[in-house]
Amino acid sequence: MNESLILVDLLDRPIASGEKLETHRAARLHRAFSVFIIHNGKMLIQRRAMDKYHSGGLWANACCSHPRWGQTFEESVQDRLLLELGITKGTCCPQELFSFVYFTPFGELSEYEYDHVLLADYDGPLVPDPSEIMDLRWVELAALKQELEQYPQRFSSWFLIAAPRVLAMVGNV
Repeated sequence: MNESLILVDLLDRPIASGEKLETHRAARLHRAFSVFIIHNGKMLIQRRAMDKYHSGGLWANACCSHPRWGQTFEESVQDRLLLELGITKGTCCPQELFSFVYFTPFGELSEYEYDHVLLADYDGPLVPDPSEIMDLRWVELAALKQELEQYPQRFSSWFLIAAPRVLAMVGNV
């Protein structure tokens, strides 16, 4: 898999490519995406595999990754949905809601991302990749809001930023 990420400035303008691990070691701002999936008043969340290079064991949105240099944004999203969740290309068509910049250190690595948040309504089959995901669950929106308020330590840093905005946009919770 192409591991060249898209380095950007604070206005999300591409400035160069960067190898994935080196980009995270050097705390270089790079483009990312977070896909949120909802259906019938529930959100699909994943618990990241324990051996991920950061945030292992924490709950996050259905799918997240980085667009790859030389690939369109849509191709990157569809490739990642297939890899992480087994969602066939074209059966889930996320639309962008908003974007934000965040920085979170993880020892010698960090996430410094210009994160594009996307939303899709999907209720098809899911085949999680165990190297990426240790658990999946559908959670009622109101219950997720309560869980975020009571147990923030259970969630990834980007999810804590994006999820409240997504919840406010998709339902009265």
